[in-house]
Amino acid sequence: MMDPLLATMRTAASGLQSQSMRMRIVSENLANAQSTGTTPGADPYSRKLVTFKAAMDEVTGAQTVDVASVIRDDQGFRTEYQPGHPAADAAGYVKLPNVNMIVEVADMREANRSYEANLQVIKQAREMISMTIDLLKGQ
Repeated sequence: MMDPLLATMRTAASGLQSQSMRMRIVSENLANAQSTGTTPGADPYSRKLVTFKAAMDEVTGAQTVDVASVIRDDQGFRTEYQPGHPAADAAGYVKLPNVNMIVEVADMREANRSYEANLQVIKQAREMISMTIDLLKGQ
């Protein structure tokens, strides 16, 4: 087994990667929150979700988190009456994405906070390694 500080850094690094992916997906959801289909009655953009899984890093023995998959949200689409819209069906309704801006902003804040927490762990571990090296130099 490797040094606990290196294992800690590996765990935090996996958290950084996972939360970075989550922020990218949330950004994509926000960017497409008003994207409709291109033809009458066509489905619009469907919200994406990131799922995570626990894993074990074989080299360091550290517990890590990885992105398990990016899935589509199965929640139904919203509809709005817009008879002049190119994507409107025969009754004049347009399907709108199942993206809730408030939920996406909350998800983005949570992902950002998790990212920052993992970054802080890496900074502190690096600082401890540096202090250890300085102590060893003094001997």
